[in-house]
Amino acid sequence: MGVSQKKVAAHSLQVGMFVSDLDRPWHQTPFPIQGFRIRSDDDVKSVASYCSWVMIDVPEKRSADVFDQGSVPIFQRRRPASPGGSQEVVQLPPIQIKSPVAYPETAAFRKELRASEKLVQATDEALRQVLDRVRAGEIPDLRSLASAAQSMATSVTRNPDALLWLSRMQHYDDYLHQHGVNTAVWGLVFGRFLGLEKGLLNHLALGCLLAQVGKVDLPATLLRDEDSLSSQEFTEYKSYVVRGLERLQDTGLSRAVTSIIQFHRERHNGSGFPEGLRGDRIPLLAKIAGLMEYYESLISPRDSARAQTPAQAVAYLYETRNIEFQEDLVEKFIQAIGIYPIGTLVELSDGQRGVVVSHSPERRLLPKVMVMTNQEHQSLKQAKIINLARHNAELSAESSLLVKGCLPRGTDGLDPGRFDVTGAESRWRFGKLLGG
Repeated sequence: MGVSQKKVAAHSLQVGMFVSDLDRPWHQTPFPIQGFRIRSDDDVKSVASYCSWVMIDVPEKRSADVFDQGSVPIFQRRRPASPGGSQEVVQLPPIQIKSPVAYPETAAFRKELRASEKLVQATDEALRQVLDRVRAGEIPDLRSLASAAQSMATSVTRNPDALLWLSRMQHYDDYLHQHGVNTAVWGLVFGRFLGLEKGLLNHLALGCLLAQVGKVDLPATLLRDEDSLSSQEFTEYKSYVVRGLERLQDTGLSRAVTSIIQFHRERHNGSGFPEGLRGDRIPLLAKIAGLMEYYESLISPRDSARAQTPAQAVAYLYETRNIEFQEDLVEKFIQAIGIYPIGTLVELSDGQRGVVVSHSPERRLLPKVMVMTNQEHQSLKQAKIINLARHNAELSAESSLLVKGCLPRGTDGLDPGRFDVTGAESRWRFGKLLGG
């Protein structure tokens, strides 16, 4: 059975309806471009505050007044729910950042990429040493990792794109290693967007890097199948948080970093672990770390076959706002990274394929793309950079070049590392940057 669209007044929306289009550009609203389901009267009020009318999906061959709540678009497929998970919705006032810092962009993308080469290597080695010592049953020395975390924070405050690009292009043999680094970079990019002061960014980065340490004590089978555990297996899996705290208790960590490790798996409605905290009882940095860790697990899970595209992941986060994560944090995170964050493989409306290299929160749907194939999906000898916002400035809506959609990592051998990340304007390559 197919799905058709019906135009309805925004104030006439009902719980269960799926909003698939708006009367204005998506980037002018906080809603995800992939659409979203109306879950409450508050959602109706939110939509009505932006739009006069919207389009909703309606199953064909049925009355338009009967909405099929079972027809969930593929981009909203859910991850298996954790045993004992809850769908309770919890409303809280928006989070207020005390004295937010506005970080000017003080380094160009290319310059910061070069400056971050040694930082990537230093962070890689420092985290590897920590994990190796924990696996050996020893107390790790965290000084090198703490220094790397501070340098990461400094890099992101200068330019939020460079380190994110490097982390998304890097390949790791150890999943815990990759997950920790990428989560830390997401956290720093988001923390910068929120205006967290530098000291909090340092704590956030180190906490994200160390949050998974306790998993080294878990059986490999639990980690390999962590999305489909039995109740008994899930009980053992949850112990990784306490195990991590025990492993790090004599390392001199600050209370701020410890709280991230301790509470990053708590959830907004109390369905998390280990203590089942909810709402404002969860420390802010732990809320951020938990959201970043979860997003990274959606787009880069241990089993790559289960990976969601960034667009699918933000649509899922938006759908579950005020359930697992606080609504305003989710909305601000989407604003911070865009629908197509840096490192996302995309196909353009004319068939060309490439990777997003930068974007603006004000133009979320028109990022800068490094194009790697022609319209027939044949690889180019030299990549080219297209700034979609600038490219479309003088074009009509019908002639505009747009992002058609996200592509899974590894699609048709698309490898950004083979190309010059700055296009024809520079001769250095990403592979050379990392010593390849």
